[in-house]
Amino acid sequence: MTVLNIAPTRSALLQMQSRLSFAIEGYSILDKKREVLSSELLSVVAEAESLEKQVWMMVDAAYRKLEIARMTMGQEGVEWAAKAAMHSQEVEILSRGTMGVALPEITSSSAPDHISYSLGDTTVELDEAMMAFRELVEQIPKLTELETKVWRLARELKKTQRRVHALERIFIPNYQETIKFIQETLEEQEREEIFTLKWLKSNKEKQRN
Repeated sequence: MTVLNIAPTRSALLQMQSRLSFAIEGYSILDKKREVLSSELLSVVAEAESLEKQVWMMVDAAYRKLEIARMTMGQEGVEWAAKAAMHSQEVEILSRGTMGVALPEITSSSAPDHISYSLGDTTVELDEAMMAFRELVEQIPKLTELETKVWRLARELKKTQRRVHALERIFIPNYQETIKFIQETLEEQEREEIFTLKWLKSNKEKQRN
């Protein structure tokens, strides 16, 4: 704790008491914000981890099916079919605010399948691989949304924690110590003034006698 370099006057005392009150109020607000952000972050992290595991499982499954298609059609046949396949994914990004943090809300939709390669020249394994990759692609926007939320919430939580710690460990204790110093100084000055007045009064009475 540190006593701030300020003149120990009554106006300074009022000023420091006002600062202390504001700091305590700010600490209360930021502490609640920290709790909300922590809760939200834990929830989003759990959801993101679950979806990430699911996505990696879908990646493994899709590539296994693609490998089977290569074995049945050959590398050249798969590459030719891939060039002919047409698929699009429409993505819309909105935003919502949580405790001052802009969090993305991503919605996506797929256009109807358009298979332009000849079915007679391909195999069922290729169709299965294509559908597996399509299902995988449909999960990417949601995973991106969750990972972005995690990053933004974690960044804001770190900033909030830093401010809470500064108020708790530096500003509030320093204000309290400074207020205590000013109060003690003013009380000492008041005692000295009372003593001086009594001494002057006593001297006047002696001079009259």
